Formats: sequence, C-alpha cells, structure tokens
Amino acid sequence: MARDDPARGFGGTRAGAALLASAFVVATCGLVYELLAGTLASYLLGDSVTQFSIVIGTYLFAMGVGSWCSRYVKRGELQVFVRVEVLIAAIGGGSAAVLFLLFDRVQDFRLPLYGLVLAIGALVGLEIPLLMRILKDRLEFGDLVAKVLTFDYVGALAASLLFPLLLVPHLGLMRTGFLFGLLNVAVAIALIAMLPDRRRLRGELVGAILVAIALVVGFAASERLQRFAEVAAYGDPIVYAASTPYQRIVVTKRGSDLRLFLNGNLQFSSRDEYRYHEALVHPVLSRVATPQAVLVLGGGDGLAVREILRYPTVRSVTLVDLDPAMTALFTRSGMLAGLNNHAFSDPRVHVVNADAFRWLKANRRRFDAVLVDFPDPTNFAIGKLYTVSFYRELARAMGPRAVASIQSTSPLVAPRAYWTVATTLEAAGLFSRGYHVYVPSFGEWGFHLASPAPIGAAGPLPTGLQFLNAVTDRLAFAFPPDMARRPTPVNRLDNQVLVREFEAEWARVEG
Repeated sequence: MARDDPARGFGGTRAGAALLASAFVVATCGLVYELLAGTLASYLLGDSVTQFSIVIGTYLFAMGVGSWCSRYVKRGELQVFVRVEVLIAAIGGGSAAVLFLLFDRVQDFRLPLYGLVLAIGALVGLEIPLLMRILKDRLEFGDLVAKVLTFDYVGALAASLLFPLLLVPHLGLMRTGFLFGLLNVAVAIALIAMLPDRRRLRGELVGAILVAIALVVGFAASERLQRFAEVAAYGDPIVYAASTPYQRIVVTKRGSDLRLFLNGNLQFSSRDEYRYHEALVHPVLSRVATPQAVLVLGGGDGLAVREILRYPTVRSVTLVDLDPAMTALFTRSGMLAGLNNHAFSDPRVHVVNADAFRWLKANRRRFDAVLVDFPDPTNFAIGKLYTVSFYRELARAMGPRAVASIQSTSPLVAPRAYWTVATTLEAAGLFSRGYHVYVPSFGEWGFHLASPAPIGAAGPLPTGLQFLNAVTDRLAFAFPPDMARRPTPVNRLDNQVLVREFEAEWARVEG
C-alpha cells in the first residue's frame, strides 16, 4: 500500500470485521435502492413486469461498469471507498423522494429514473472490488473472496426479505430510502473513526456528517414531502393521505367531487361512481329470486354494500377486504361514510379484513350472490385473484342458483384482458355473461356475470336508481364489433397471462 495511503496502519480484527460487515451493508443497501426504483417505476409508470425487469437489468449492467472502473483506482482504496459510501448514501437515500418530486415536473420521467439506477449501480459495483483490494493483505485470496461474497449475498437476501415484509409496509418508500442512506453513511463514518490518522479524511468526515443530517431531516419530513409530491400529481386538494402495510390511500376533494386513489390509481369519483356501483350490484341481485346472504370481495369503500342494502330480502352482507385502514376510513369519516350511506354501521353488514383468496379457501358458507370488486390485474399479487384457481374457490362459495359479478377492466381498451376473465370463469366450471357500461371517470368499463347455472334475465330493480333500469340493463349485454368476444387463454397461477395482456393493452393507450 502506498506510503501516503490514509489506510496505513488500518489493521486488526475489529477493522477487518468492520470491512467485511460493510460488504453486507453494501449489498443490502444497493438492493434496497434497486427495489425502490423498481417499485416506483411500476407504481408511477405502470407495466410492473417490464419496468421491474428493465430496472434490474440496468442496475446489474451499471454494477458491471462500476466493477470495471475500479481498475483505475491505483491507490487510496479506503479513501475512495469512504467517498463512494457517502455518495451512495446521498444519491440512494434521497432517490425515492427525488423520483416522487420529479414525476410530474419533467417531460420524460424515465431519464432521472434510469439515471439514478445507473449511478447507484455503478457506485455499488465499484465498492466490492475496492473492499477486496483493501482486505487483500489481511486474508488469503480464497478466504477473502469467500468471505466478501458471502457477506454480499447474505446482505442481498436480507434486503429481499426486509423490503416487502417490513420496510415498505411500515415505513413507506421515502422513509425506507432515507433510512438505508443513513446506514450507508454510518458505515463511512465508522470506518473513518477507526483510522489512526483520521485527519487525512477530515473532508470526507464533514461531508458524511452533512449527508447524515440531510437524511435525518428527510426521514422526519417524509410525509410532508410525499404530500407535496402528491399535490402536484393529483391536481386536486388532498383531504386525506396515509400509507398502510398494503397500499397508499389518497382522497382528494374539489368542490363536491371526492376521489379515492389507491397506489396512485383512481378508484372512484363521487360524481359518477353510482354508474359503476349500480352496474356492479344490480345485474346480479336482480337475477337472484330472493337474495338473503351476499358476499362482497374487495369494495372496502362500502359503495357496493350501499347498493346491496336497497334489497329488503337481504339479511346478511359479508365484506372481505384486505386493508383494515380502508374499511375503518369509510366507517369513521363522516364525509366518506356519507357516500356509502353509513353502510358499515348497518347491523346486517359484517366486515372481515383478510386476504380474499385465503378466506375463500377456509370458508364453508354458501351465498346467494357474490360481488367481486378487486383492482385491475396490474401485478401478479392481484392477478392471482383472477385465476381459474380463485374462481373455483368462488364457485364453491356459491349456492346452486347464485350469481356473481366480477369487475373485469375495459373491454374497449383491453379486450383480450377482458375476455380472458370470461374464458377463465368458464374453465372453472361457471357460466358467464359479459356486460359493459360507460363511466365518465374510467370510460367504457366491463363486468362479467358468473353462475353455476345458466344466467337468466333480470327481475325487478329497486326504485331510486340513477342509471340502471330495464333498458340499460338489456343494452349493457350487447357488444359492438370492437369489443366483441375473441379467443383468449385461461389465466392460471403458473402463467398469469392476464397481467401481461392487461399491461400490454393499456400501455398502447397510455404510452
């Protein structure tokens, strides 16, 4: 090692252990930043499979570039390593916040997104070769490679487990970025503190402390930063925003129009939601002679339950929604509970907060009608709720003359995705009938009826409906040529073709 290397005299068991531990931190933080970028790309740009794949590929390529560039570091490896750690802390730690803030302020969001991925990947790729060169005089080559790569891979495993199970559900994306930036900068400060000649890295220490202060401030202000970014993204004043272990809930209000967004996707506008919910509920219940027991899967806003309670024969409504924060919000907020006519306070309504797939598997009860109101199949986690396996469980929960309705995306924008739902229902042994309505907030929107028996004509509808009547019900089942049925595959757990078809068709319209 060169005589002017600030690492001169940096030896001993503690220092060696600290350097090996830094390999763990490098891998953990690097993978977390990659997962943050991939999640934000799929969240903000849609097309989750493609975006995640490109982010991962770009990150790995950048790591290779960084490793190759390490050959040009001829001396002062520890000093360079410390500087790189501080840079990664600053860039990676603030990456989620920067991307949120830039989304609606730049013409092409992909430029900053992939620019950050390339920068972080190159810096992370530079670190591992530097670590190995710093430790080369302390360990045998075989032992060195084994230990550094072991810590590196264990760190990657830790990140992959922590990110979905603990970090994002409890901290959110911004706070996760800031937290791991602090972990990076802590490694840099710890290494400087172990040097016998710390004065040589005074500038690096000052920089690390300033970055740490900025990251602490960012962590503390994460919720304000997120709200600031969301105001620009949504355009309308935000009256409620919260991150839950399952999703980001945002409610906006402009005049009398309340809008609900989940993970940035519009769920309803109070100006026209009656069209959607009347179409979801009444074509089903009007085809059941005397509906008494009704099951709702999803629909945590209670708007479908509001429509169900119009039927005097209904004795019980079981609503299964994953997120307790969602059902609590639409129970306790006077403004939002007013939209569903305080449906969750009705003694006939029983709310269960559980995963619908698991709940159906454990359920032994049969229902007269079922409403399936899940979000669109934008990813595999939601796509499983549109598979033949799920619909078989659904069929088991239906009485012999029961009818279900399933929201099925737009048959105009995504006809292959739409009709894949019909093919999958039929593969599960159910009869199906597709229908569609126009909802101004969404455009032409589609649903399917499903039943163990052939599906007949509608019976009498409740009074007081704003949209659906005997004529609009009949017309809803007629499809023009551009939305007509076409051959589609069955959506299974092991292929998830629906997710890919949905993403491809919507990407053509939005891209």
